Amino acid sequence: MNFFKLEENNTSVKQEFNAGLTTFLAMMYIVPVNMLIMGDAGMPKDALLTATAVITIISCIFNGFWANTPVALSVGMGLNAYFTYGLVIGMKIPWQTALGVVCLSAIIFVLLSFTNFRIWIMKNIPIDLRRAISAGIGAFICFIGLKQMGFIVDNPATLVSIGNVSDPKVFVGIIGLISIISFWALKLKGGFILSVIVTSIFAWVFGIYDAPKEFFSAPASISPIFMQLDILDALKLALIPAIITFFVTHLFDSVGTLTGVCNRANLFDEHNEEGTHKLAKNLESDAIASVAGSIVGTSTITAFAESASGVEAGGKTGLTAVFTGLLFIFTLFLLPLFSAIPANAIYPILVMVGVLMFSELGKVNYNDPAICVSTFLTVLLMPLTYSITVGLSIGFISYFIVKLVLRKWKDINSGIITLTLISLLAFLVTSAPAFFGKLIGAN
Repeated sequence: MNFFKLEENNTSVKQEFNAGLTTFLAMMYIVPVNMLIMGDAGMPKDALLTATAVITIISCIFNGFWANTPVALSVGMGLNAYFTYGLVIGMKIPWQTALGVVCLSAIIFVLLSFTNFRIWIMKNIPIDLRRAISAGIGAFICFIGLKQMGFIVDNPATLVSIGNVSDPKVFVGIIGLISIISFWALKLKGGFILSVIVTSIFAWVFGIYDAPKEFFSAPASISPIFMQLDILDALKLALIPAIITFFVTHLFDSVGTLTGVCNRANLFDEHNEEGTHKLAKNLESDAIASVAGSIVGTSTITAFAESASGVEAGGKTGLTAVFTGLLFIFTLFLLPLFSAIPANAIYPILVMVGVLMFSELGKVNYNDPAICVSTFLTVLLMPLTYSITVGLSIGFISYFIVKLVLRKWKDINSGIITLTLISLLAFLVTSAPAFFGKLIGAN
């Protein structure tokens, strides 16, 4: 245990185990949630459950040893929704190709994680733009959650309207939403998974959904999705914006989560050398784990904000992350239980995660005209266009235009110019493929 420097960090094996258990209970929900979300992409759910658990185990343990911080990793919420509803359903591409997109973006992340690029991004991209992206993704996945619950539905006159709340299954979703909001407001540890349990029991007792006939079984094989990624097809011109979106969003999400979690534990200050080193090691773990995730058959891997619960329980070293990973072994044997969980007991989690991400808007400086406009367009367009790529692109482009009009030359740095050009390319390829294809002579 000397490897984790327990004495130096004034902690113990018992304290780190308790912290790891707390983190596990707080983020255990990701296994059934990711199974459901990526299952909507047409992927076999049994294999997804095993793959999600396996990559979480590997990622947490790897980060514990690699970075020695109490940060747990798993399949990122938001990006898994973009994988399914943005790429596979929205762009109508095979899930194998979407896994290829994830892999390519992760490889870029790996290569750049070992350079000063991450520091360059943090110094050159205004933090308010990062907050806008987080809030926009929050609005996007909240919209998806409400739609999948049946709480909002298509309407030819108004585009969307409220669904049939008298439908028992929709009512289950409303019960789930009320419970998860209540547990969060009461600051109950493990509130997400507790909400799923309460809502599921309600649905089973009243016969709205079938109750599980058994709770445990041997893990399902991951062979239907293992090594099924199609990298060559993912290299098509039309998918370049998606690769860039996964990369940029992954980077901002990781930096934001790691900064918040590790600052709570007083693990690092990103403005000094030691703090930057710890941040770099965590980002490297994120990147490497995401490559492994695409091979196993899951979407992008990232640091989980729920790690903060383990930090508050006393976690200070990588041993916390290792214990969290080991505890996820139990989820491998819960296939019958997870498979019986009603979908509308899980979709409310998307709504709540969206609420938490949307709260970043409270920190935005709206006195800056460029920030005000770009934040509004980013947040509004992600759900309205059903595309994180479009929202992100228009956000950077509008920021650049307003700064240009105001002649705020000092705010137009190399990072802004680079991301604006990338965003312009992404917008053209996403929104005007025929025009762009003729322009460069590509199909």
